Amino acid sequence: MEAQDRIKAQLMDAADLDRTLERMARQIIERAALDARGEERLALVGMQTRGVYLARRLQAKIRAAAGLEVPVGILDVTLYRDDVRLRAHQPVVRPTHIPFDVTGRHLVLIDDVIYTGRTARAALDALMDLGRPAAVYLLVMIDRGLRELPICPDIVGRQVPTLPGEEVRVRLREVDDREGVWLVETARTPTP
Repeated sequence: MEAQDRIKAQLMDAADLDRTLERMARQIIERAALDARGEERLALVGMQTRGVYLARRLQAKIRAAAGLEVPVGILDVTLYRDDVRLRAHQPVVRPTHIPFDVTGRHLVLIDDVIYTGRTARAALDALMDLGRPAAVYLLVMIDRGLRELPICPDIVGRQVPTLPGEEVRVRLREVDDREGVWLVETARTPTP
């Protein structure tokens, strides 16, 4: 957590996260089965940072459950965000690595939390600069509501309605000191 965060509730522990990822992997497999060439046209794209690790975990679960080898790409949307020039600090740009052609593929775009929809919009812009996917499905671990854009995820781990001043923190062992999901109250003022 961040130093100024006050934990209000732990929403998911490591076991809950794993169970939710199992369900989400099955939902992805079902979507691939609807398309006659699903396994050869399906790919996962994790958004920096935690979406990348969720995508890799989903890739392993899909392989274990259905024997499908689904490629994973990494997408950084920092420079596509509509608020990049409004931020007081210099943004950190992380690598984008998509080792496959996105054109004609069914992509599952993966992020940890959806809030306003602006990050998902930026991701769609970034993907369109790389080619023309057949379809893009949005998968999020947490949907916290309060959308500002008409963007709705296709696969959701859990819906967590939040109030102004509340945020949801997803923490993963690959990058954090703990594993789980927490509802926190923050002292920060939201970025426009």
